[in-house]
Amino acid sequence: MADSTLYKYVLSLGDDALVSAQRLAQWTYKAPFLEEDIALSNISLDLFGRANLYLEYAAELKGGNTTADHLAFKRNERQFTNLLICEHPNGNFADTNVRNLFLDTFHKLFLEKLVESKDKQLAAIAEKARKENSYHFRHSSSWVIRLGDGTKESNSKVQTALNNLWMFTGELFEMNKVDLEMSSQKIGVDREALKPQWKSIITDVLTEATLNIPEDVFMTSGGRDGIHTEHLGHLLSDMQYLQRAYPNAAW
Repeated sequence: MADSTLYKYVLSLGDDALVSAQRLAQWTYKAPFLEEDIALSNISLDLFGRANLYLEYAAELKGGNTTADHLAFKRNERQFTNLLICEHPNGNFADTNVRNLFLDTFHKLFLEKLVESKDKQLAAIAEKARKENSYHFRHSSSWVIRLGDGTKESNSKVQTALNNLWMFTGELFEMNKVDLEMSSQKIGVDREALKPQWKSIITDVLTEATLNIPEDVFMTSGGRDGIHTEHLGHLLSDMQYLQRAYPNAAW
């Protein structure tokens, strides 16, 4: 039972990273300028690397002939357990940077706790990931500040992005049965306990950016239970096309 719960926990972390990586990869050759194109591509590659580490571990826990590739390319959308914010479309440059800020700030806190996990493999993944995430956070926060404290148009766009994406942030801190069990065993992280510090960091960034913090009116969730928006299916159809078209193809 413990291994089954650990598998679900690791798989969910892998799904978050994989779907986020695929979303950011869609900015390749479309970013506002070359340097930013390279930056977003590099962040995407970091997240693909993180996803691979989680999914390789999940495949090991699952056993049999399961591989990381199988978990990434041969599950349908209802079998993915990523948070909804990860699958949200890129939108404009402000939308993407606000989404990244919310996730990067969360992972800044989450990974700092996960390195203390009793599970040595999870702790090792977190140690590598938090070093990369420090750059990701610096990148997204600096852009939100730059856009918020920029022109009237850029301020308006980033404020709209904040207002539209805020409803997805509540799910970051939800604790389901898997989270509760892993946290009680000191393998996983108490996500709920991270919220005050996350809110404090976000508030500091938005204040510097001369932006307004949205109110907690309605929060949506369901990703961990496999209940997704229509956007995930479209994302997976692109990501999984080759494996679906040519099953078990080998190079």
